[in-house]
Amino acid sequence: MYYRAMSNKPNDKNSLWRAIVEVAFIVFLFYANLLMGEFTASAGRGKTLKMALQDIITPANFLIATFSAIIGYLVFEFLRRKS
Repeated sequence: MYYRAMSNKPNDKNSLWRAIVEVAFIVFLFYANLLMGEFTASAGRGKTLKMALQDIITPANFLIATFSAIIGYLVFEFLRRKS
């Protein structure tokens, strides 16, 4: 039992959860960036949070965020394993 906890081989379940959390965090950052962009001076005054969320939460944006997050995760995993 102690040996398994100290081994360098990653647990598959932990690796999957780590991947899910990291991809979800990248998606969160993507949407946070879009939301901040909705409230810049060029977006106009008087825009409500509800209106901004309706503008950014679309299937196309979700697909872009998910695809980008997976690519980002794969790049960082490659760099982690390389070092």
